[in-house]
Amino acid sequence: MLPIAVDAMGGDRAPGEIVAGAHQAADAGIPILLVGPESLEGAGELPVFVASEVIEMDDDPAQSVRKKRDSTLVRAAEAVRDGKASAMISAGNTGATMASALLRFGRITGVARPAIATPIPVPGGTPTVLLDAGANAEVQAEWLVQFAVMGSVYATQRFGVKNPRVGLLSIGEEPGKGDTLRKEAFELLSAAPYINFIGNVEGRDLMTDDVDVVVTDGFTGNVVLKTLEGALKTVIGALFEAFAQPDYKEAAKSLMPALLPLYDTFDPDSTGGAILLGVDGVCIISHGSSSARAMLNGIKVAKEMVDTDMVGAIRTAIAATTVES
Repeated sequence: MLPIAVDAMGGDRAPGEIVAGAHQAADAGIPILLVGPESLEGAGELPVFVASEVIEMDDDPAQSVRKKRDSTLVRAAEAVRDGKASAMISAGNTGATMASALLRFGRITGVARPAIATPIPVPGGTPTVLLDAGANAEVQAEWLVQFAVMGSVYATQRFGVKNPRVGLLSIGEEPGKGDTLRKEAFELLSAAPYINFIGNVEGRDLMTDDVDVVVTDGFTGNVVLKTLEGALKTVIGALFEAFAQPDYKEAAKSLMPALLPLYDTFDPDSTGGAILLGVDGVCIISHGSSSARAMLNGIKVAKEMVDTDMVGAIRTAIAATTVES
């Protein structure tokens, strides 16, 4: 396969952790194309696609993509567009990553807006796919139907879920609950024969096995995602602090074998990042503090999505739903 284009300068721990993760992926047999400065530290034998500029985390996404045309993000997207890479991944500026992919890849025909899909961990079960997790602060009801289609394809392609159950995030399970957007989307989702819509779901349902795909607007989705991340970090931190107390050390030794797998489930580095669905190419968005492990897992997800032709599957699904509509 063509290499995965890795934005070597994206993220709070770039380039060190990013390049280290790329090396681990290469050692696992995944071809890599680093995108960074000519004298990229730690590149070693990995090929480097030279880019002289960096889009910083606090840069304006749209303006920086247009002005910094030789940035690592833009060049990574162009590598995919031009057939030099099969996918791109970045832990840098999320908005700029999305803008680079959208402007260079273009949208899949028929897709109104792309959406960020994030796997939410479910202890002992298959992750729940949440979208939109931040690409579109404001949406139309029709877009949520497309998010449901794309999220269903992703749940099938990545997690092997057959006929994924789709829920609409709202403030109550009853059909009449929610604002105007939620009520309109409920009617459209209910009438869509190509979606396994199970109705409204609430925030408490995200980390259960009661639903496979949850759709919402990007503003709400991002708040939900950050709230879950913050809550899990706080709870896990409190547990480890308690276990460090002298009175509980012996009990902690007994509990650790059971708790460590749970910790790994909740660790953002384990998920491999989010994916931008609806663009005509594979774009993985890793969190800003990504470690080498997070980058390795993100690269593995990118390869898997290329291998399973996730973009082609979405293209087929969108075309079919357009005809049915």
